[in-house]
Amino acid sequence: MLMKNSFKVFVSIILASFLLLTASPICAAQRITVMLDWFPNIDHLPIYVAQQEGFFGDEGLDVTILTPSSTTDAMKLAASGNVDIAVSYEPQVIIGAAAGLEIRVVGRLVEHPLSVLLFLKGKGIKSPADLEGKTIGYTVPGMMDLLMEAFAKINGIKSYEPINVGFSIAQSLVAGKVDAIMGPYKNYETVALEEKGYKPGYFELSEWGIPDYDELVFISGKQAVTEKPEAVRGFARAIDRAISRARKDPQRALETYFSAVPEAPREMESKAFKITLPLYAHSQSCDMKKWQKFADFAFRYGLIEKKVDVTTILGK
Repeated sequence: MLMKNSFKVFVSIILASFLLLTASPICAAQRITVMLDWFPNIDHLPIYVAQQEGFFGDEGLDVTILTPSSTTDAMKLAASGNVDIAVSYEPQVIIGAAAGLEIRVVGRLVEHPLSVLLFLKGKGIKSPADLEGKTIGYTVPGMMDLLMEAFAKINGIKSYEPINVGFSIAQSLVAGKVDAIMGPYKNYETVALEEKGYKPGYFELSEWGIPDYDELVFISGKQAVTEKPEAVRGFARAIDRAISRARKDPQRALETYFSAVPEAPREMESKAFKITLPLYAHSQSCDMKKWQKFADFAFRYGLIEKKVDVTTILGK
């Protein structure tokens, strides 16, 4: 009887071990890579909240967050399949689609423009007309310089000198190298300038002829959409959940972000968070009509050389 019971125990152990071994590949979290558009900052808070609070884990995901060396890297790497998901900008996505990149928008992070045309108050700039003949910097080549061209055409600025300042924004304005800059974020550079004792002024793009657009979106290439569709959808669900958490408990979300990104400037990004919180996406679905309006605008003002049907990048 003892031998019979021992045999049953032995069989049970073998069976349990077999089930664990065969189940582990099924239960294992699916690894996906996510590349930011820039260094980690308050715009990315929902990503870090989703990671730190276990929302990605709840979706069966093991997410690795990567930082690019250039703001144009993320879209290219997503299109080529070298990263699964990337943070990008609606204007950049439209430009990329017109150039033939196979990309798909799979979620949203910030649903209205953060980018502005920034200047310092007290320098005689009160309306776009005051930029006539001025030196105007831009941040992201191939996007913000083109938006500046459109802004100039719409607002009757006939001549100006464009200069690529990259992200030397505060330095370029304060040193007088440029009179204004297209592309800085109203939730970031304005706060940084104020902390240095300067008074920033800016033109909201949507108030001066440029259509409203999603500032930050998540994109994937054909490979990720085809091979990891549920992982991509799960990522979007986790982000949606993280944004809801941030709205319900802003202080907890902010502390979670600082825990994940301890090098972040706490005082400045706390101020930036208050500006950004209302602008985080209220859903992960894009407005097709809104996107088509911007795509048509981009073609009309020369940001792209051929028309883009946004169903090719937003379609399910």
